[in-house]
Amino acid sequence: MDWPRVIKGFKTYLKLERSLAANSIEAYTRDLEKLYQYADSLPAKPSPIKFTLTDLRNFINWVNGLGVIPSTQSRILSGIKAFYKYLLMDDLIASDPSELLETPKITRKLPDTLSIHEINKMIAAIDLSKPEGGRNKAILEVLYGCGLRVSELTELRLSNLYLDPDVEFIRVTGKGSKERLVPIGGEAIKALNIWIGQIRVHTPIQKGEEDLVFLNRRGKRLSRVYVFLLIKQLAELTGIKKSISPHTFRHSFATHLVEGGADLRAVQEMLGHESITTTEIYTHLDREYLKSTIIEFHPRN
Repeated sequence: MDWPRVIKGFKTYLKLERSLAANSIEAYTRDLEKLYQYADSLPAKPSPIKFTLTDLRNFINWVNGLGVIPSTQSRILSGIKAFYKYLLMDDLIASDPSELLETPKITRKLPDTLSIHEINKMIAAIDLSKPEGGRNKAILEVLYGCGLRVSELTELRLSNLYLDPDVEFIRVTGKGSKERLVPIGGEAIKALNIWIGQIRVHTPIQKGEEDLVFLNRRGKRLSRVYVFLLIKQLAELTGIKKSISPHTFRHSFATHLVEGGADLRAVQEMLGHESITTTEIYTHLDREYLKSTIIEFHPRN
């Protein structure tokens, strides 16, 4: 069985049977293509069904030799395991050689968070005299107010906004095309209403993009790259030296909720995490907060 054909079959499996989003399918495919690249570098040029556990371990060592960090190695390994699970399900192999493959040990480095003051500074730095100002303010308010991934933000639809005072939820399509309801607060609702009701209505919208919340000046969907650049520019403008991205707002959202006393399970639901262990990355508490909490509430203090 040749590589291109089996990769094509794997992509079909991910789309139809796993119902994964396009971005996830692309990531899995990239991981598998690395295995293909490694196989092609070997004298025997083995087909995917001929790989053994030893071959896969050698592949991980090869990836490590490329300077790939452990977290990326772990993600690649996840893609390879999914691939061999697919081959096993389709009876293309008799046993799964990836079953005993060890995951690289990962030291989790917590990304920077923004304080509420820093977030307010960035929002205040937006020039609201420009048409895109109202849109950009709504972007930051929704990112922080709802803890969205950047892809969830750019795919947000008007038909999934429930902004009436007795509802105040948005419907979000997350990883694996899974939907969830996320509460939305007053500041984000106010910013959205200004953008949608006063600015967006004057934008000539391209066909097929009518239901998208955030559009560029040409009436097309906003790119993820634009959101990254916007946040980098605002950080520079306000003198924030931290390494931040749209995901920093999601991380800050979860951290501030936990510091305010929110239940971890509730935060898990709002972030759209399948496992509570994933949510725990977003719920670190800084040392000063822990120290002040212990001093305030411990009976011996």
